[in-house]
Amino acid sequence: MFDAAIGLSALVFLLVLIRYVIQLINNNTRLFAITQRGYELEQELTRAQISKTVNETKLDTETDPITWKGFRRFQIIFKVKEAKDIVSFYLAPVDGKPLPKFLPGQHLTFRLNIPGQAKPVIRCYSLSDSPNHSDYYRVTIKKQSPPADAKDAPPGLSSSFFHDSLIERDYVDVGAPSGHYYLDTNKNTPLVLIGGGVGITPLLSMLNTITEKNSKGKLSNRETWFFLGCHNRQDHVMKEHLKRVAKTHKNVSLHVCYSSPKESDIAGNGFHHKGRVTVELLKNVLPSNKYEFYFCGPPKMMGDLHEGLGEWGVPEDNLHFEAFNSNSINAIAGAESVETESSIKITFSQSQVTLPWNPSSGSLLAFAEENGIILNSGCRAGNCGSCLTPIKSGLVTYLVEPGKKPDARSCLTCISIPKTDLTLDG
Repeated sequence: MFDAAIGLSALVFLLVLIRYVIQLINNNTRLFAITQRGYELEQELTRAQISKTVNETKLDTETDPITWKGFRRFQIIFKVKEAKDIVSFYLAPVDGKPLPKFLPGQHLTFRLNIPGQAKPVIRCYSLSDSPNHSDYYRVTIKKQSPPADAKDAPPGLSSSFFHDSLIERDYVDVGAPSGHYYLDTNKNTPLVLIGGGVGITPLLSMLNTITEKNSKGKLSNRETWFFLGCHNRQDHVMKEHLKRVAKTHKNVSLHVCYSSPKESDIAGNGFHHKGRVTVELLKNVLPSNKYEFYFCGPPKMMGDLHEGLGEWGVPEDNLHFEAFNSNSINAIAGAESVETESSIKITFSQSQVTLPWNPSSGSLLAFAEENGIILNSGCRAGNCGSCLTPIKSGLVTYLVEPGKKPDARSCLTCISIPKTDLTLDG
């Protein structure tokens, strides 16, 4: 009887143990299945993320292609007169592919085949519209008159070619947008934009960028003061456009100065101040000097603004300017910066010429041209790199900081002067 009870208990224990083992096996099987399913879900998610990234990358590549190298063929689709001797050229790529975005304030480099010139002429012109247009670029060019002290001299070579020779449907060779003068669109600090004459072009690009909707459909509320200086309404570039922008955007305050208004020019109806854009005017109009200043214009205006804003206490880091020729560079750099020893000798090895340096020339490029030596050039402001010339011996000093400084074995002749006797491979 006792043995039978023990046998029954053992059997019950064995049955319970078997049931526990079976349940444990089932639980482990379910756990494995759950784990396996989790792993499969994780793999599916990873594949989905990879696919999403690939598609986004493909979309970005299709809608915002990498900037091109060399020159690309464009056609002039519109030629629009903006003011006296100032015309806008709308350019579309012949290949029909979308255009890469640029930074507001940058420029295009043109390779122009001008009749009578031994080789293509390289020139740079600022983009004058926002980067929000994938089908065209716009440059606004003034036909440069002969210098006031040399009325018999010919007008500007490249600007005359654009105005007088190029028409709608003509073709031009264009280098990709470039330049180190541009608006930082990731910041929201208050701005003062100052343009003198056709120097308004890079600032128009900045203004249009601020007042147009971005890629997410949002408008910027960045506080912006826009100053424009011109002679009178004949030279008033984008007059109606500027009025419309100021009227429809509360964050933009427009101030136009006429230095020589005509009798028919009425203050308050097109312009706001008689005279030039000066630091004194800025002091009277602006609430403070706590702004980032971007300016571009004639040499004297540039030099006066740079000096005056510095004296007003504006930090150098808040002064952003574009010099578009050697005169502008010299005005900003200041007379002290361009004083060098006239005893310095400059040798142009290819031309086999050695000459005493003339400090009044302003730059090595200008000095070479004054002496009949032709060097490559483009923007003449240290941005495009066309004037890069090898140095065989000697040292140079830069009048302004170049966009991209070359090594000591070469120099940008348009913005440099000799520091010692110098031999150039030119």
